Amino acid sequence: MQHVTATDKKTLLALTVGAIGVVYGDIGTSPLYTLRECFHAESGIELIPTNIFGILSLILWSVILVVTLKYVIFIMRADNKGEGGVLALLALALRQSPLHFHKILLVAGVVGAALFYGDCVITPAVSVLSAIEGLKVATPVFDRYILPIAILILSLLFLVQKNGTEKVGKFFGPIMLLWFSCLAVFGVMSIAKKPDILYAINPYYAFNFCVENTLVAFIALGAVVLSLTGGEALYADMGHFGVQPIRKAWFSLVLPSLGLNYFGQGALLLDNPEAIENPFFLMFPEWALYPMVVLATLATVIASQAVISGAFSLTKQAIQMGFWPRMDIFYPAQSAGQIYIPFVNWTLFLCVMISILGFKTSSNLAAAYGVAVTGSMIVTTLLACVVMRYVWRWPLGLAILVGGIFLLIDLAFFSSNLLKIADGGWFPLFLGCMICILMLTWKRGREILFDRLKPNLIELEPFITSLSYSSPHRVSGTAVFMTASDEGVPHALLHNLYHNKVLHERIVLLTVKNQDVPFVDDKERVTLISLENGFYRLIVRYGFKETADIPAILYNQNLHGLEFALMETSFFFSRETIVSTLSGGMARWREKIFIWMSRSATSAMIFFNIPTNRVIELGSQVEI
Repeated sequence: MQHVTATDKKTLLALTVGAIGVVYGDIGTSPLYTLRECFHAESGIELIPTNIFGILSLILWSVILVVTLKYVIFIMRADNKGEGGVLALLALALRQSPLHFHKILLVAGVVGAALFYGDCVITPAVSVLSAIEGLKVATPVFDRYILPIAILILSLLFLVQKNGTEKVGKFFGPIMLLWFSCLAVFGVMSIAKKPDILYAINPYYAFNFCVENTLVAFIALGAVVLSLTGGEALYADMGHFGVQPIRKAWFSLVLPSLGLNYFGQGALLLDNPEAIENPFFLMFPEWALYPMVVLATLATVIASQAVISGAFSLTKQAIQMGFWPRMDIFYPAQSAGQIYIPFVNWTLFLCVMISILGFKTSSNLAAAYGVAVTGSMIVTTLLACVVMRYVWRWPLGLAILVGGIFLLIDLAFFSSNLLKIADGGWFPLFLGCMICILMLTWKRGREILFDRLKPNLIELEPFITSLSYSSPHRVSGTAVFMTASDEGVPHALLHNLYHNKVLHERIVLLTVKNQDVPFVDDKERVTLISLENGFYRLIVRYGFKETADIPAILYNQNLHGLEFALMETSFFFSRETIVSTLSGGMARWREKIFIWMSRSATSAMIFFNIPTNRVIELGSQVEI
């Protein structure tokens, strides 16, 4: 039996509290609006005890089947060296699946990532608005101030991102711990007045509700899915906290607290059906109303912070995997664990402001919420099926059976949410489609660009050998030529030789390769091959969650006696000017998008942290 030390227990407890603060912010704030939206006038569900029991049972068992069984127990087993999320799952699925599946899997992974961005827009808007709307319960005086207050809070949230959240981040766990405790305590107090509501734990009520009200129940799934928002965060944040703390937090606190609060709201509705206007805040006694509005606002800000940070992390992964152009990435806390990407931050801010000003209320935003969430759930299930079959080596029948059950549930929720496209569901779909087009265009554009450059490549070994017979003038120092391919002579080297008629004494052909794992072992980080005539081939590998820092590699690694002096080293880059043609690469409009993205990309020297005063760029024109 393995001995567990007191230090291990403290570490586990700290990670568990951290997981409560970050992982469960989204799903933890769903009681603010879920039950209210289930009985929204447009749903056509009559507010009678039978339906209250049925909806509550449906919410509870949806959470158990989707969040608990699918994500917490099953999907979290599909880790890519400890990391989760749709792109990590995509990399895992691509690793061992047949090649003819790869294009389909790539598109599926990009769709899942694009829909996650849509979720990142809707979550802050609907969560914060729902919390602030609690003020209307206290007094209608606040009605006209709801929107300005929500805009102010979200503006401040996006504004402080550049400074990092390290100082306030340590309070996330305790605040969310208090939040879930209040959900549970006040839920129990409400249940005590109508304990009969606990009969809804029986799944029979959910089954009977669906059988007796088939069409209405199908429509209701579009609102029930709001109780599942944040399921993807469980998987995406696995690498930050680990499987055990996330599971421990879910079973010990989050799931019981959510269940008790939903049933507390149900008990309130049994006693006072008019409370459907806002059953969450009306469940609290008058003295607790204002404190709970403040606490709810803090909880929703934390939930919003979690998805914003998730968007940063996803973007960084996508850049490393070749789905986005290079972007400026900053580390406010001087740590790779916390990142800030200005372009993503302000683009999200703009989209969030558009959604708030366009939809105006949390009910309107809730109608737009489910499409992105359920679309991401479907993609995760499909990729997980591939992992079952080709990574875990499950029998085909078992993989289809398990994956098929989860997929049927996901499709039921997704198809129900399609009914809400006209009511706002088009918004995250539109965002997802735009992002998907951009990501696939960048991926395809880079492939075409490399294909156009390949025919002009000169084989390296004959080139180096030829220098023994007609050697140009060699100057002192080291020249590092950055090249995307580890084959052939870099174009920058050829341009330098052609125009300047010189070569450095020592020439390093440096290629950075991004791997389909989150982190690369230090032993596999660098490969150095010594060639003739002072040439070296250097390959540096990074995982999709790592930050490329070339000077750190060159000056801190023991490269088999190959030492680098900063003032004697020059870095050469080739900058391609891309020209759109009718050569059949992509549609003309996509080529123009790719050219715009290429021009907007952060320069390689900044991305790889290379001192600007040691860089020489040589340009060339490429037709695509």
